[in-house]
Amino acid sequence: MFRLLLVILAALMAFGEPVSAASLVHTGSGLGSGALAEFFSNPVNTLVVFGVVLGTGALTLNDWAKRLDPNGKVPDIVELLSQSNELLDDMLWREGNLPTGHRTTVRSGLPSVFWRMLNQGVAPSKSTTVQIDEQTGMLEAWSEVDKDLAMLNGNISAFRLSEAKAFLEAMNQEMASTLIYGNGGLAPEEFTGLAPRFSDSTASNGDNIIKADGVGSDNTSIWLVAWGEDTCHGIFPKGSKAGLVHDDYGEETVEVTAGVAGARMRALRERYQWKAGLVVKDWRYIVRIANIDTSNLTGATPTDLIDHMEQADELIPNALGKRVFYVNRRVSRYLRKQARADVSAGGGLTYENFAGKRVLMFGNVPIRRVDAILNTEATIP
Repeated sequence: MFRLLLVILAALMAFGEPVSAASLVHTGSGLGSGALAEFFSNPVNTLVVFGVVLGTGALTLNDWAKRLDPNGKVPDIVELLSQSNELLDDMLWREGNLPTGHRTTVRSGLPSVFWRMLNQGVAPSKSTTVQIDEQTGMLEAWSEVDKDLAMLNGNISAFRLSEAKAFLEAMNQEMASTLIYGNGGLAPEEFTGLAPRFSDSTASNGDNIIKADGVGSDNTSIWLVAWGEDTCHGIFPKGSKAGLVHDDYGEETVEVTAGVAGARMRALRERYQWKAGLVVKDWRYIVRIANIDTSNLTGATPTDLIDHMEQADELIPNALGKRVFYVNRRVSRYLRKQARADVSAGGGLTYENFAGKRVLMFGNVPIRRVDAILNTEATIP
């Protein structure tokens, strides 16, 4: 466990690379399992987690971990990240083709085809396409810790590690929330997540919004996403590093705001940055089960989630992409109860080993828990 913690500090994690990547680039002194203190004594060490730009295909975090770090350390980091954000187990990532995002070409119409008779021709036709620019956002945080405060701990490296874990969790939670609810139209510093794209049942993608019987503002949603390079995937800006970048500037003099104005102190300074976005290339491969009344889940006649999930699965056009259901903690608890009843009755929910983990399955589709999905969603009319 301690070795894993050392790895985390040495690599201060984050998201995947072109499709969940996992590479570690470090410039500065070498970092061995017992060299943590020596590493932090260097004034400037730069870490890029899930960093090097490799290829244009879409892979998962674990795929990149195996490809880029054969010593097994980064895979440990990927596993720890996934414990906080299970989206990382499935979400695919690739480098965008724009400095600020990705321009994708979406087919908007099919060519005309004809039955013909001998000696009669047919008119030429063509498909139609539209181009959509998807933006990325830049999530950033700075850490400044009084050097003397860190020394009071008796182990500066351990103290900084505890801070690093807190920043990792905060970045993870914010990224997961933005992937679901981010709205680049209302908050231009963010990218647009799933919910704003599937919030109008009368829109062109309204057929992929299944409405349960919830009313008011205590609703939640279940998401079915088929991740793939031609369906839906994450992006990072062209020419940038994928995932969370950690810069350690070591000990510096900083100006403090508390106490006397303009006062100075020696502090241990670090920066965390994560550039990411979301591309929905084909909305048919995403289904939202909305208006799930959270107060009714434990009632005598709860919402029939299994029926809604069956409908959602049937809406996905074909086998393209990697299908995954996403639910929050409350829905997950309800499904666990239903799983026990269904298994005894020969029903549809089972527990299986998926990617080395025991997970709840709906048919052959895994069900992941994402705490960022709220229980306070407004009703979609």
